[in-house]
Amino acid sequence: MQILTVKIEKPEETNFILGQSHFIKTVEDIHEALVNAVPGIKFGLAFCEASGKCLVRWAGSDPALVELAKKNALAIGAGHSFILFLGEGYFPINVLNVIKAVPEVCRIFCATANPTTVLVAELEQGRGILGVVDGFAPKGVEEEADIQWRKDFLRKIGYKF
Repeated sequence: MQILTVKIEKPEETNFILGQSHFIKTVEDIHEALVNAVPGIKFGLAFCEASGKCLVRWAGSDPALVELAKKNALAIGAGHSFILFLGEGYFPINVLNVIKAVPEVCRIFCATANPTTVLVAELEQGRGILGVVDGFAPKGVEEEADIQWRKDFLRKIGYKF
């Protein structure tokens, strides 16, 4: 077994969701879930088929995000994994529960805009995702001023009242 690191290649502010599912139907079902939940959403989705032709299957509403998804899915190359890139102004918090409710989805590894590295195990049989490194290590513990900043920020952007 070899452990590989695959850095997610994307524009700095672009959010994405990395997950695992179990069936070729994933591509169409995630696509339908997204457009039904958020009309007009811009996204690119790619799924690594784990049997049959073993292709990277894809869908989406934004050609550049679709290309980004295909490129990253191929680099990860782990069977039954999927990666979904969201367009500007769309965030994982708005679609994560919809994605998790898709019957084929088994797990979500991360949902982030942070720099991310995927830890991949490679065997003779193929590849599997072991986990992810999402962002950076903590630099300390928040103090009262940090708590106030967090609360103010969440209210400023409309996620708390």
